[in-house]
Amino acid sequence: MGKSSSFRCFRILLLSSFFSLLVLSARSLPAQQNDTLANKQKTVQPGDSVLNNQKNIKSGDSLNNKQNPVPPGDSLSKKQSSVASDDSLFNVQRKFSSEDLIRGERLFYGLAYTKDKSINCSSCHNTSISDTLNWNPDALEISLKFADKKAIDLRKVLLKPIGKKLSQVHKGFLLTAEDVILLKAYMDKFVYIGMKGNKPDITNLLLLIIASIIFLVAAVDIILKKVFKKRWMLWAVLSVTGGLITWILVVNAIGFGRATGFSPDQPIKFSHAVHAGQNKIDCNYCHASARSSKTAGIPAGNICMNCHLLVRTGTRSGVTEISKVVAAYENKRAVDWVRIYKLPDFVFFSHAQHVTAGGITCDACHGNVKEMDRLYQVPDLSMGWCIKCHETRKVNFSNQYYKTYYPQLYDSLNAGKLDSVRVAGIGGKDCGKCHY
Repeated sequence: MGKSSSFRCFRILLLSSFFSLLVLSARSLPAQQNDTLANKQKTVQPGDSVLNNQKNIKSGDSLNNKQNPVPPGDSLSKKQSSVASDDSLFNVQRKFSSEDLIRGERLFYGLAYTKDKSINCSSCHNTSISDTLNWNPDALEISLKFADKKAIDLRKVLLKPIGKKLSQVHKGFLLTAEDVILLKAYMDKFVYIGMKGNKPDITNLLLLIIASIIFLVAAVDIILKKVFKKRWMLWAVLSVTGGLITWILVVNAIGFGRATGFSPDQPIKFSHAVHAGQNKIDCNYCHASARSSKTAGIPAGNICMNCHLLVRTGTRSGVTEISKVVAAYENKRAVDWVRIYKLPDFVFFSHAQHVTAGGITCDACHGNVKEMDRLYQVPDLSMGWCIKCHETRKVNFSNQYYKTYYPQLYDSLNAGKLDSVRVAGIGGKDCGKCHY
């Protein structure tokens, strides 16, 4: 009787797991390759001494100013609150309690009011990773910038900004000296916290694990245990779970290396919509080697300085981003741009062949770049995508290149024997053209 009960429990467990797997698979979405977060993650690893003992976090002012020490436990006394606007607070060496850091965090996120008005720093400065271009520097960037500076330097930027853009954004800010010091303390902490990233989707991973377990249990029962009397049910479970496992592995294997929508963070917030769209700069002005070389090339700093020698302030970013371009040029340092479009090493592709000989415009492969603030990968760069283009695109025989190398086809077109010639008709589908 006990043996029969155990068999019955085993069958119920297997069937319930199988139906749970079916429900999960019906709700799951197709697997997609998405490398954006991996290339965008730029957090700074926290130091143990800082996170485990927040009371030891010190203001940037305390390193060089040691006069007027504050007794422990008296950092937020009524006496200090009454003179919060006094500049002498910037010269005080102090340790910040967890309560101080929480107050600084609330000030940063606009949850605390100063003189009946809140200032939300996070509304302009991102605290989490985003695919949308934000012209303002993110919270980690400004925290790193002021990490080695004093709170009084931060106050100058917040309350007495020099740039036109900052003056507009920071107009009407009401912050006491105490508020600025607490903001600086939280920004020092944020260097170790880093930017918040989005959680990855693990639905397909869970499906794969559950399907593999059910597949193994059913296989073991068929081969060894033989608990289920209805063998056709086990074979049905094996077929469904085996098909699901194969589908998950094949889809993710095909998607591996294909990154449609890939849009990594760049060291400088460069907008193609501003340069190519609004200012109507020709793509070949910056990517001059696209006409004569395999690669389109990355413009050198002197190309940027042809304009930014005079243009030092942006209408959206102020002086922040352009100053990075100028600093790189003056320091004779190349900007470390992150490459977006990249083919495997076993594939040959020439921009000169497509741009000069083929007369293909940039948007055919890169999308409507003139409307992209933040550049992203449009096609999946698969072999099928390339072949489809070669099968449908007509060759422009008005180009001298094709007249020279394909005279017979040119004569046939002029004689009316051929209506048109596709790229596939001149070797566009030959394996050796791209793989050799």
